[in-house]
Amino acid sequence: MARYYDLVLGLIPVSLVGVAAALVVVGLPTTTAVPVGALVASLLIGHAMFVNAPLDDSEEVGASRGSTNQPPSMNAD
Repeated sequence: MARYYDLVLGLIPVSLVGVAAALVVVGLPTTTAVPVGALVASLLIGHAMFVNAPLDDSEEVGASRGSTNQPPSMNAD
């Protein structure tokens, strides 16, 4: 099953080529269409890195358990 980051990795080249090709078909020159396509790809990367940032496994586990970043208590038994 494809996850969010798999989709982002697939959409980066698709957006770059697809947006640029669509803009060229509409009538924009290639020297304008390619940077616009790159901007869209950059926005996808920025969203994946900063808005929906990946978490470490330890952060996900701690967040789901409500951890307060305290060391585990020692049991002398």
